[in-house]
Amino acid sequence: MRHLMSPLDFSVEELDKLLSLAADIEKNPAKYAHKCDGKILATCFYEPSTRTRLSFESAMLRLGGQVLGFSEAGSSSAAKGESVSDTIRVISCYADICAIRHPKEGAPLVGSTKSLIPIINAGDGGHQHPTQTLTDLLTIKQKKGRLDNITIGLCGDLKFGRTVHSLIQALVRYSNVKFVLISPEELKLPSYIKEEVLDANKVSYKEVERMEDVMDSLDILYMTRIQKERFFNEEEYLRMKGFYILDEAKMKLAKEDMIVMHPLPRVNEISVNVDNDPRACYFDQAQYGVYVRMALILTLLEVEV
Repeated sequence: MRHLMSPLDFSVEELDKLLSLAADIEKNPAKYAHKCDGKILATCFYEPSTRTRLSFESAMLRLGGQVLGFSEAGSSSAAKGESVSDTIRVISCYADICAIRHPKEGAPLVGSTKSLIPIINAGDGGHQHPTQTLTDLLTIKQKKGRLDNITIGLCGDLKFGRTVHSLIQALVRYSNVKFVLISPEELKLPSYIKEEVLDANKVSYKEVERMEDVMDSLDILYMTRIQKERFFNEEEYLRMKGFYILDEAKMKLAKEDMIVMHPLPRVNEISVNVDNDPRACYFDQAQYGVYVRMALILTLLEVEV
């Protein structure tokens, strides 16, 4: 039995196999429509979510399985003081696989130690978001045709952005990937990721504050929102909120084949006018999230495909 806590839980070869399976699911959905007949997915979301929770549910339903779970901590026994490990141990009696999101770093890992079924980390605080990373890798692979030899700009909240942290850890395993870290001083990438991931792997990166200065060098621009829920006070959040706004004028500075990604939800960091630009891939990205989660469920349940 395997769990998914981090994108590093899969080798590069396993990731490539998973992404190939997801691509095949996109092309041949009918082929997989009954692969999980009789199986149940539990979604345990202690934090609000739209895309992650619903894409997991959509993935299991498209595979022929069923779904149960809760969408906020207040509607679970956590409100009565039950521990995550106890909750997961009980859910192991009801479901075949479980996706858990929690505001505390490491909570899904703690739950997995008591689980009798595969556990998927669907986001833990500002730490990891491995299934979003799988979605991002599939998007890059499908849109650019490769995961190596790319320059990717990561823009916005790089301090608390768990999607960014997970994506960096995954991409450093591919050759000639260059990172451009675009953020205000207050939201720079944590030093431990720079030292333990980028520097340790001798990966090229540079830190800048102005998006306009680097747009023409990017193959991918990965936008993130300034996350209100990670700030300790409203004033600090409001000061940072409008720091980066991608609009049509900035898009004119970019390569014709650059793609724009965003894990969503967006607030105001991408103008709605950019949605009509063929380089805008964030809604395609959300669709790829269903295919990659279908592939992950099949892989962790060891379903013969």
